[in-house]
Amino acid sequence: MSSHDWDVTIVGAGVIGLACAAAITRPGLRVLVVERHDGICREGSSRNSEVIHAGIYYPQGSLKSLSCVAGRRAIYQRAAERNLGVARCGKVIVAADQSELPALEALFAAGQANDVEGLELVDASRLSELEPGCQGVAALWSPESGIVDSHELARSFQVEAEAAGAIVTFGASLESAEPIADPDSGFTLALQIHGEAEPFLTSSRIVINAAGLGQDRISASLGLDIDDLGYRQYLCKGEWFSVSDRHRGRLSRLVYPIGRAADGGLGVHSCMDLSGGLRLGPDAEWLDGFPERLEATASKAAAFLASGQRLFPWLEPGDLRPDQAGLRPKLSAKDGDFSDFVIAEESEQGFPGWVTLAGIESPGLTAAPDLARRVADLVKLITS
Repeated sequence: MSSHDWDVTIVGAGVIGLACAAAITRPGLRVLVVERHDGICREGSSRNSEVIHAGIYYPQGSLKSLSCVAGRRAIYQRAAERNLGVARCGKVIVAADQSELPALEALFAAGQANDVEGLELVDASRLSELEPGCQGVAALWSPESGIVDSHELARSFQVEAEAAGAIVTFGASLESAEPIADPDSGFTLALQIHGEAEPFLTSSRIVINAAGLGQDRISASLGLDIDDLGYRQYLCKGEWFSVSDRHRGRLSRLVYPIGRAADGGLGVHSCMDLSGGLRLGPDAEWLDGFPERLEATASKAAAFLASGQRLFPWLEPGDLRPDQAGLRPKLSAKDGDFSDFVIAEESEQGFPGWVTLAGIESPGLTAAPDLARRVADLVKLITS
């Protein structure tokens, strides 16, 4: 396609970058994925609740809504075709008292507007049938919600991409990128290889910035105005506490409180792994910068217990222990308005062939297949 070393370079080997690689790679197209860590999914892709979201919470017509619904359907199909670890266990979003009923009804209306299948408002009796381990006055039942082994899903994208000819390399950090002058457009990339003193220079016709938490640093290094374009990311930390194994298998469905997708998160909820292990989380703590250590804080146990006991009265103080923590790359600050996913080809900014993926937080795991399809469509337009 060009005289560059690579036709497409994807920065980041999280679930989004690997899904893009699988969707883009085809015969005759040289695709490189660069990842600064020593393996896939070392940041946001492995520090989440592993929930397959139905698509309830997001404004109608938003990219979060559209890609979540389409991505959820694609993940279930992919799991069936490739024997991936998923469970379509369903979710109940619970009103703990009468004051939360209007918010529950608003979520039901939003989910219907977003074409989410099977939603049902249920009373306390029906809630008790669906999830005996939970208490509440009413709930929104979402049968299409589920859980997925996020690493297994991402690995399936890697296998597909590599089988089609993509190269995935680890220990390589994109330090800078510079546009190449016409007529040979594209970018010169300086890759810092772990253990090497000097950066390694390579070139690519197209670059996909799927770097997650590193997106805004890379965008700024290219010369994009991250404040003018709305690409600056604000860090919101989420922590999880694991629930004692004596309660393993006690819940059979995901259980969420009433929450708003526009704020720090959806509220401390119960999430399961595929073996029935339980966790509570995540909470939302806004940070001014990257923490030195990313871990759950034991001193938050009382707050997690109080949140959990609103829905799960059987929880006791000794049932919780710190589990993991993660960072959300949000495009709005605390108390800010809703911010959507961004997929932008930067020709208007003077960087043709550069594609920015910004603010890919929840429901990014669910949305990954559809976001990748959209990026692949952009690449086809650029290369046609």
